[in-house]
Amino acid sequence: MALPWLAKPWNGIAWVPLAGAVALGLWALAVNRPGNFNVRPDPKPGGHLVVAGPYRFIRHPMYAAALLFAAGLCVGYGTPWRWIALAALAAVLHVKARVEERAMAKVHADYAAYARRTKRIFPFVW
Repeated sequence: MALPWLAKPWNGIAWVPLAGAVALGLWALAVNRPGNFNVRPDPKPGGHLVVAGPYRFIRHPMYAAALLFAAGLCVGYGTPWRWIALAALAAVLHVKARVEERAMAKVHADYAAYARRTKRIFPFVW
C-alpha cells in the first residue's frame, strides 16, 4: 500500500490521518509497554490488562492506528486497489481482534466488563 505504484499525485490532506495514526500508535506503546503485548493474538504470559491511555476508549488502538495509517495512504495515493487492500486489512484485523478478545477473556476476569464499556477499534463507532 505504501509504494507509489500506479498512484495519482500525492494528496496532501493524507498527512492528517497519517499523523493521527503515528500519534495513536505511539500513545498506545507508551501505555502498553513492549513485553506486555504480543504480535500474535495470544495474551502474553504474566501480562496485565491495560485500560489507560487510548485503551480507555478502544480495546485495540494499535489496530486502529494501522487502519488509520492505511487509510491515509489510500487518501494520499488515491488508487482503488489500495481501498480494496484497506478493506481486506480491516477484515483481517476484525477477525484477529475477536480471536484475541476470546483469549483475553479467559486470562483476565475483568475483560468482559472492559469490553462492554469500550469499542473495539474506533471510539463511539466500532
